[in-house]
Amino acid sequence: MNAAVFAFTERGKATARRIGALLEEAGDAVLYRAPEKLAGDGFEGYHGTLPDEVGALFHRDALIFVGACGIAVRAVAPHVASKLSDPAVLCADERGRFVISLLSGHIGGANRLANRLGAALGAIPVVTTATDVNGRFSVDAWAAERGMRIGSMALAKRVSAEILTREIPFCADRADPGIALPDGLVWGEKGELGICVSVRNRKPFRDTLLLTPRALCVGLGCRRGTPQAAVEAAIRAVFDRCDLSLEAVAEAASIDVKADEPGLIACCEAHGWPLRFYSAQELAKVEGDFSKSEFVQNTVGVDNVCERAAAASGGTLIARKTALNGVTVAVAERKWGIEFGEDTSGGHRPGRL
Repeated sequence: MNAAVFAFTERGKATARRIGALLEEAGDAVLYRAPEKLAGDGFEGYHGTLPDEVGALFHRDALIFVGACGIAVRAVAPHVASKLSDPAVLCADERGRFVISLLSGHIGGANRLANRLGAALGAIPVVTTATDVNGRFSVDAWAAERGMRIGSMALAKRVSAEILTREIPFCADRADPGIALPDGLVWGEKGELGICVSVRNRKPFRDTLLLTPRALCVGLGCRRGTPQAAVEAAIRAVFDRCDLSLEAVAEAASIDVKADEPGLIACCEAHGWPLRFYSAQELAKVEGDFSKSEFVQNTVGVDNVCERAAAASGGTLIARKTALNGVTVAVAERKWGIEFGEDTSGGHRPGRL
C-alpha cells in the first residue's frame, strides 16, 4: 500500500510518525506531509494549499490526516470522484485516541485500516457504514479485498441495503456448500436478488450481482505480424463460445519468440492484462495433455504454444486450442475458492498490521 500521512502541529507529527511506523513495518510506503513551517524530522513541507497538495497525492491507496475531521473533509472534497477509485481516507486525533474512517470504507479499505490502526495504537476505531454497524456482510469490501470485479455498483448498493433486513442468496462456481456463511447470506440459486461468484457470465437470479475472480490465464500464439484486431477477435470468439468473462483474466501468456509482436502486445495492453513470455524449454516442461503440432514443433521448438502457455501458471485447461485467422487461443483456470475471514462485515481481521 502507498499512503500519505498529514500532520498540522508538533503533537500531530508525533502521532503521525507512530501511524507511519506501523504502516512501514507492514511493508507499506509512506509519505509524510506538513505545512512548510513544520517541515523537518521526515516531514516534507507543502507550499500551496492543502487541497492542492492532496490532489497531487489522491492517486495513492490511503490518505491519513492527523487533526480535525473538518480539515480532512475540506482537503479531499474537491477530488472525490467515485467509491471505485477514491482512496481510503482516515482521520486521527492528535493524541491518537480515535481513528475515523471517512471515505471509501469498503472498496478502498478505510474501515479495515481504521480497525487495524486502532488495534495497533490502542485507539478506538470509528466506522459508521450500516453493514458494519449492524454486523452484516459487506459485499463490496469482501470482493475488493479479494481482487474481484464487482459487476454492478448499483446492485452492490442494493444488496447492502436489503441485507440489513433479510438474507441474500449466495452461490459460487467453486464453493463448499457446507461452509458457514456470514450474517446476511444464505446458500441458494433462486430469487429476485442474489450474489454469484463466477468466472463465467452467470445470472442465476433475476438481478444477479456478479463478482468475478481474476483466475483465468489466456494462452496465445499467432502468425508473424498478426494485427491487434485479429487477436482480439479470436479471444472474444473463445470467451463467447465458452461463456467466460473477460473480466476474469488475470494474465496472458505466450512463447518468448512472440515478445515483439505488436498486435499481441497491444491487445493485452488494451485490456490491462500482464503478458508473460516463456521459452520453448519452459513450455515443454509444463505437465498436462496438450494438442501436438509437428509444424509448431519445427518452427518454435515446442509442440504447442497456446495450451502450454495457458497452463504454465498452474491452471487447468478449460478451453483447448482454437485457431482463428492466424491466432491460437487456449484458456486455463487457476485454483480458487470461497473463504470468509472471521469478520466479513469490514471489521478487524488478522492482517498485516
